[in-house]
Amino acid sequence: MSALNDTPVNTLSFEAARDELVRVVSELEQGAPTLEQSLALWERGEALAARCEEWLLGAKRRLDAARSAASDSSGASDSSDEDES
Repeated sequence: MSALNDTPVNTLSFEAARDELVRVVSELEQGAPTLEQSLALWERGEALAARCEEWLLGAKRRLDAARSAASDSSGASDSSDEDES
């Protein structure tokens, strides 16, 4: 059983949080020696999952904003094309 990572979850990149979450799940599946260790792993896993979700929601917002901006700019060029005819 390895020790929990001491790095604050809110500072982890998506990839680092995801990779650590995979390790935590694996350790939980193998069974921790004590209930206290299992609880600590579970809590860390919950925090890591929340961090991953935070990153994914942020990425979705950025994609939505980029799509909206692209749609707005193509809509503006479409309307200017119509004005010229």
